[in-house]
Amino acid sequence: MPGRRDFDIAFVGLKPGIHVFVYDVDDDFFVDRPSQEFRHCRAQVRLSLDKHPNFMMLKFEVSGEVDLNCDRCGNPITKQLWDEFDLVVKMVDDPDGLNEKDEDPDVFYISKTESHLHVADWLYEFILLGIPAQRRCSDADAGGGSCDPAALEMLRKMEPQPDPEDGNPIWKDLDRFRNS
Repeated sequence: MPGRRDFDIAFVGLKPGIHVFVYDVDDDFFVDRPSQEFRHCRAQVRLSLDKHPNFMMLKFEVSGEVDLNCDRCGNPITKQLWDEFDLVVKMVDDPDGLNEKDEDPDVFYISKTESHLHVADWLYEFILLGIPAQRRCSDADAGGGSCDPAALEMLRKMEPQPDPEDGNPIWKDLDRFRNS
């Protein structure tokens, strides 16, 4: 299990410019985190830190794959992770007040006296945001391949069936003119 210090960047000793950090994230990273709807996360996060005198620009590039369950049939599927996130870290005198007031989620404030930047929470958040919202077997597999046909049949049975006698209620009053 990775330790807390594995995700600390001692930015005070870094020269101005771009510095690259690579983090390999697996299931051990999520042990102390709230329960997840995925398994077997195999992600790599490439962090580019562009250091300036009073701020840092961070670019997180998330890639890898994760095992999920299909939302349609419940079968296990593997989905690719890929996303990029930018974050600006500004060094100020009162970071707590500014973090509470500022509504921009892409800006984070730290104290000018800080020497380390802890990135584990951002890695966690960006990996979760990289997971697709729709977790379904591919359309080519729907009804065949990996999608469970029994589950799909149950879903079809649960769909509301139109009553042929009722017709469309929009046209109900117009039917009396049809026969005149």
